[in-house]
Amino acid sequence: MAQPLSSSSSANEALTPLPDAARVFRWHDHLSLWFSLGVGLLVMQIGAYLVPAVGTRDAVLAIVLGSCVGAGLLAWTARLGSQSGLASAGLMHATYGSAFARLPVLLNIVQLIGWTTFELVVMREGTQAIAKQAFGLDLTGWGGVLLGTLLWGAVLLALLTGSMVTLVRRFVARFGLPLVLCSLLWLTWQFGARLQAQGFDGFWNRPGNGQMGLFSAMDLVIAMPVSWLPLVADYARHGLRAGKGRIGGAFAGTWLGYALANIWCYALGVMVVSTAEPGSSLVTALLVAQGGLIALGLILIDELDNAYGDVYSGSVSAHSLRPRWSVRHWGLLLAAACIALALVLPMHQLEPFLLMLSSVFVPLYGVILGRLGAGQAVSGANKERVVWSAAALWLLGIATYHACAQWAPQWGSALPTLALTFVLARLTRGATQPGAGASALAQNHG
Repeated sequence: MAQPLSSSSSANEALTPLPDAARVFRWHDHLSLWFSLGVGLLVMQIGAYLVPAVGTRDAVLAIVLGSCVGAGLLAWTARLGSQSGLASAGLMHATYGSAFARLPVLLNIVQLIGWTTFELVVMREGTQAIAKQAFGLDLTGWGGVLLGTLLWGAVLLALLTGSMVTLVRRFVARFGLPLVLCSLLWLTWQFGARLQAQGFDGFWNRPGNGQMGLFSAMDLVIAMPVSWLPLVADYARHGLRAGKGRIGGAFAGTWLGYALANIWCYALGVMVVSTAEPGSSLVTALLVAQGGLIALGLILIDELDNAYGDVYSGSVSAHSLRPRWSVRHWGLLLAAACIALALVLPMHQLEPFLLMLSSVFVPLYGVILGRLGAGQAVSGANKERVVWSAAALWLLGIATYHACAQWAPQWGSALPTLALTFVLARLTRGATQPGAGASALAQNHG
């Protein structure tokens, strides 16, 4: 990874293609990273929402199909980032123009601050549950909230002072991934045994209550990988460039790693809620399982990767707007802000807002993939300040997404919106003007 710039530098790392000499990620690095980022308590919690809204078989079908589609979008965007060397902000500038791209970049920063804050709250509440279960300590008061938030916040700040590439290659791939795999295997065996004892046939044939259809369930599954779309290129640009005619490690590693994690965690959420006592929370159900205390602790440690991934990508996006501050300095500032917000904001009440905000990135990347994702070289950005055709398609896509949710929820929102924006973006590619190159872009926005 290129070293962070000093605060006095005006070069824009986010809008300049990463040189080949700085690319070190191989396919297994991408796989380790995205498997780790795909594992989380939030994913399991959303998986638990699927039952009893839909039957078990429909839930499994929605999990598999939604995960493959969502991870495929991530992988496609990862390939684009790896081939171009551009960060997510660079792809937005290349598609929407230098001035208009600031809007989705700002929205991305807002959502990443929100998700990082939510991750800190999830880790804090998990710590409180472990303290209660293991030591009989009640940390739900103000002092416990402060202690838990500052504890995880301090670890996050410490990670941000180091190199992202080193963290992925030395910690996530070598230590984090094996530990998370062990915890998931243990929990799967525990709750699988419970399902078998309760009668697996009854579980498998359980009908839904009709609150959600198959396509709506797929929307819920796709929501998690879609929330990572504005981040994936920030990491994939560090991948070795694929040779001519080859898909490349960024594509294969990202798709396989995230699809496996997403399917596993959603399915585990379904298993947990199907065997837990009525009214008990997911964390409580995990804790009462044999060995659940250790497994939950390992998953909480892995949750830190998600918070780090959000902050790092947010700092790259912020650096694209204000390059005089380095990526590292922006990361520390955003992390400090998230720690403060985790102490005061009712994050569980704000979770629906964060999911709604994530919905704008489905059409955003439908347009980006339609314009840039056909395998052609992407080395720079459009000279125009606003690419009106791309901007109009994005806004049309947002309206379509919410119209589908309002008037045709049985068909879902994500897939129709993605298909519409992608096809229209492909058909209107002639409306864009050739760019002047990434170096000129970086100078214009430095």
